[in-house]
Amino acid sequence: MELLSFAKKAGFVTISGEIYGGLKGFWDYLPRGVALKNALKSAWWDFFVREREDMYGMDGAVITHPKVWVASGHVENFTDPIVICKRCHKQFRADHLLEEVKGIKTENLTMEDIERLLKDVRCPACKKGELEAPQRFNLMFRTFVGPKEEKEAEAFLRPETAQNIFVNFKLIAEIMRAKLPFGMAQIGKAFRNEISPRNFLFRSREFEQAEIEYFIHPDQKNKCPYVKEIDWEGKVAVYTAEAQINMQEPEIMSWKELSKIVKDEWHLYWLYKAYSFFLYVGLESKNLRLRQHVPEELSHYSEDTWDIEFNYSFGWRELMGVANRGSYDLEQHMKYSGKDLRLFDDNLKQKIMPYVIEPSFGLDRLVMAILEQGYSLRDNKIVLKLKPFLAPVKIAVFPLVKKDGLDKKAFDIYKHLKKRFKDVFYDDKGSIGKRYARMDEIGTPYCITVDYESMEGQGVTIRWRDTAEQIRVKEERLLDILGSLINEEKSWENIVKVTGS
Repeated sequence: MELLSFAKKAGFVTISGEIYGGLKGFWDYLPRGVALKNALKSAWWDFFVREREDMYGMDGAVITHPKVWVASGHVENFTDPIVICKRCHKQFRADHLLEEVKGIKTENLTMEDIERLLKDVRCPACKKGELEAPQRFNLMFRTFVGPKEEKEAEAFLRPETAQNIFVNFKLIAEIMRAKLPFGMAQIGKAFRNEISPRNFLFRSREFEQAEIEYFIHPDQKNKCPYVKEIDWEGKVAVYTAEAQINMQEPEIMSWKELSKIVKDEWHLYWLYKAYSFFLYVGLESKNLRLRQHVPEELSHYSEDTWDIEFNYSFGWRELMGVANRGSYDLEQHMKYSGKDLRLFDDNLKQKIMPYVIEPSFGLDRLVMAILEQGYSLRDNKIVLKLKPFLAPVKIAVFPLVKKDGLDKKAFDIYKHLKKRFKDVFYDDKGSIGKRYARMDEIGTPYCITVDYESMEGQGVTIRWRDTAEQIRVKEERLLDILGSLINEEKSWENIVKVTGS
């Protein structure tokens, strides 16, 4: 896979345990990858938590009380269909196998449908073996707490981060004196024992989520004051459940038109906020669409769910989901724990149970989408186009040549810039062209070059990654200009006009 090869070579991601042959479905982030992912997490936290007054953060344990997963329905319902070859005993996810072999969309299929359609399919591994009838396979990783591996010590690695929030809902609400509506946010690892992990970072067994559970008073259903933020005339690609059932194509509609389809104003608002975040981090609208889950596809807890999908190299797939979970989770945990998780309403003088809208982001899928979209070629050389604030290296500093004092002056500038911007890199190895190419490949937006004119007080050059265009600026203006560019207060075109270069 071209992207995987690039991600490893450029220092973003590699398969975990590669020197031993790798472990399928597990990935290690390399220096540039972890820098990109951390920048995305920071951007997400700022966008959805720090800039709001109605959001509280938390960080829950990866292993929690096993009854949490009984109450949530994961022990009973968190399954995928699996088939096993009778001859070579290879295992496959049944719905994915149907999609690959017969090109069938499987969202609406029952287990009986899958079994019938797989009757004439032979094992894709050995080419001859018949397939056993499909079975349900629970995706949760089991482990044991304590020294003995016995049923009483059994626990699970969390398959999602949401339940940590639900079980701490009442505690956090009371400590923070939170008033409905409000949300709780968390970024953290989740684990799913996928039958057939695939497509690089898209479907892994260990991954990172950024999730919000937003709690709303039942009397405020469909009464969201924040919908005034929505650009009602803005256009978005939409694939409704009705269109999917009737085998129709997605259509472009305005957010105003979409408001007639999405059942709840709060749901619509959080769809809009999530979509806006993807635009903010650089994904293009042409690569994004909203897809509504068809009824048979809805999770056991969901009243309505919409995915925001990205057009990956292998087709349109889920980037994140926004689900209306109702009050299912809180009611289940109240039932199984015996604890009252309702909040007291001072106006009604009674306890109420809020309902929940859940925006759930897959951070690894977002990293992959950004790498896929940003990957481009110029003169047969890789140029990775990232938003400046996401780039692992934001500024590179070079001397034109490593002599005549150019290297000393360049290094002094590097140290000065590093104090302000942190993610700054110094390089004096190889030709200037090769140094530019190395920075283009890892997404560095701005390269500063010290040349002989710099030694004569004529300033330095700034090179813009996306076009390879250069301007000359005075050293005393470097900090302000670079700050404006990296924070996107001004565009490259604006800076070019101002400098006259």
